[in-house]
Amino acid sequence: MNQLYIERLILSFLEEDLGFQGDLSSAPLPEKECTAEVIVKQNCLVCGIGFFEKVFLLLDSETTFDWRVKDGDEVLAGSVIGYIKGNLKAVLQGERTALNILQKLSGIATNTAKYVELLKGSSIRLLDTRKTTPGWRVLEKYATRVGGALNHRFGLYDAVMIKDNHIKAYGSVKDAVLKVKEVIPVTTRVEVEVENEEQLKEVLEVLDYVDIVMLDNWDLENISPAVSVLKERKKDVKIELSGGIDIESLKKVRDLPIDYVSTSKIITTANWIDISMELL
Repeated sequence: MNQLYIERLILSFLEEDLGFQGDLSSAPLPEKECTAEVIVKQNCLVCGIGFFEKVFLLLDSETTFDWRVKDGDEVLAGSVIGYIKGNLKAVLQGERTALNILQKLSGIATNTAKYVELLKGSSIRLLDTRKTTPGWRVLEKYATRVGGALNHRFGLYDAVMIKDNHIKAYGSVKDAVLKVKEVIPVTTRVEVEVENEEQLKEVLEVLDYVDIVMLDNWDLENISPAVSVLKERKKDVKIELSGGIDIESLKKVRDLPIDYVSTSKIITTANWIDISMELL
């Protein structure tokens, strides 16, 4: 992970909170060292410790941490997961920003793990999506990985995904694939979203140029036949299923002959975990 990018991102979070005047509530306090404990108040998967640390290190490079857990560990409600020691003002200034990150990412990791658990014993891997909070994508996608999912593309720049509106804009699946292939680097993977039988027939014409086919919002009974047609034409093409995937529907698709299932729900339905920081 690009640490310069992370540092700039977290600096922007701190700038939002501190503004141009700084922390008015802490201004009169003396310069002295303090210790605080971090307490998790719900059962969860912990995620975001490194980002939590970065908040305080940007405010006071001498801050130290003593963790009892690492990212991905399951913890019980009431657990003290670590201690922070540093400048009193810096600890108070960074408290809310650091906790926001830890609470949000732990919630996403915990939610993702529930989906991953349902796929145990299945060959299908869970993917996240680009439906993320603006500015938080790299952090939220990190949390889905901690929860056991794989990352789908991070943006428009690192892979091709030809969706319904692209097909309308280009005029057909075939034209979209062929025209995009002319301008992208040879190392770039291409995925095509297929919504119906007609588009399935079209993608077969250019399947040699396609790495992943996404079956979007397909009826369950039509998925296996579609996969058979695609795999018969190109054995190593990967099949992704998407559209309305939640905990309940995941139970119905876990045994289908597909490679991936993607859902925004692992991020968009995640609740923040209740975590606090208390001065000792």
